[in-house]
Amino acid sequence: MIKKEMIAMLLAGGQGSRLGVLTSKLAKPAVAFGGKYKIIDFPLSNCINSGVDTVGVLTQYRPLRLNQHIGIGMPWDLDRNIGGVTVLPPYEKSTDSSWYTGTANAIYQNLEFMEYYNPEYVLILSGDHIYKMDYEVMLDYHKASKAAVTLATYEVPMEEASRFGVVITDEEGCIQEFEEKPEHPRSNKASMGIYIFNWSVLKNALQVMKDVPSCDFGKHIIPYCHEQGDRICAYDFKGYWKDVGTLGSYWEANMELVDIIPEFNLYEEFWRIYTKSDALPPQYVSDNTKVGKCIIGEGTEIYGEVDHSVIGSAVSIGEGSVVKDSIIMNGAVIGKNCVIEKAIIAENTVIGDGAVLGVGEYAPSEYNPKVYAFDLVTIGERSVIPDNVKIGKNTAIFGETTLEDYPNGELKSGGSLIKVGDLA
Repeated sequence: MIKKEMIAMLLAGGQGSRLGVLTSKLAKPAVAFGGKYKIIDFPLSNCINSGVDTVGVLTQYRPLRLNQHIGIGMPWDLDRNIGGVTVLPPYEKSTDSSWYTGTANAIYQNLEFMEYYNPEYVLILSGDHIYKMDYEVMLDYHKASKAAVTLATYEVPMEEASRFGVVITDEEGCIQEFEEKPEHPRSNKASMGIYIFNWSVLKNALQVMKDVPSCDFGKHIIPYCHEQGDRICAYDFKGYWKDVGTLGSYWEANMELVDIIPEFNLYEEFWRIYTKSDALPPQYVSDNTKVGKCIIGEGTEIYGEVDHSVIGSAVSIGEGSVVKDSIIMNGAVIGKNCVIEKAIIAENTVIGDGAVLGVGEYAPSEYNPKVYAFDLVTIGERSVIPDNVKIGKNTAIFGETTLEDYPNGELKSGGSLIKVGDLA
């Protein structure tokens, strides 16, 4: 029997509905970040940098491009005969067949995969956070604490704590109480969704709780282990960590990358972020253009002005256009004489000549005010925006739109244009 000290189980099946049209056709961990990367590149890179060479990636929602991106794990040195990366979708069983219904249920359905490696410890990871963490250091803390379960925690602003599972610890770092997304939090020590379990403890908890509907780590498994008297410790993480679960936090995290001294450095030699990359020519910036505080991907051609923005690979920005405070993903085409401010434009979108994005007075989104906020213009992949239209703030567009879709050539702030047929 194969014996691994620690294997990782990476939960990457979520839709990420709070990212709106960006995840209409792909899983949240496959969304672009920082120009050439995908969100899932960060936990995968952390694994190989931490010496964790066996990773099960649990996929479910629209997994095609995520699977294509991961492949056999070569960019992360996870193409191995023993271990490496294994994609684990839901599968048909002899007695019943079911989708993953919760984070713990997804892990339970893959007990066989974990038993094959018979690890001493299992590392549970989320596929939708931006951070660099040495899981080996966390494992050392887990061992030194003689814990059965260790949660990675991060201090968040008190006003944001209700978005997370929060813990209350004693002076030794042992968890006394755990509250999942409390309305009135008593602590700002948030669970990062990163856990190390002793394998025997995890296996027992999953089997006991297997019939709980939508079984979840925060709501069910951790409280169960606590009730059983298992020692649960909190590992305080002090580095950069960003939950990019909302359009605002996703946009903000990208914008922080272009600071002169970024808080989160994508290019450190000693802790590299790996990704699947295509062979592309270098960037081209024409004469008489202005480019400042930007990330610009390979194969991109810029004939206009770009400031404080993250531009992906193989993007084209036309002559006379101005792009500011925006994220433009791979393959997007921006026409001539456009003005684009505070926008997120997904892959392979075409913006017609003379279009103006991000103008007008503030108005809340009529389509989904919880998702489309932060004064952003959000355009889903492969969308088409006609020439000379004006698009306001807190707007959402998905699909091939024509001039007839814009009354008086305008989509006012708070408006949306979602071509339902294109979502299928």
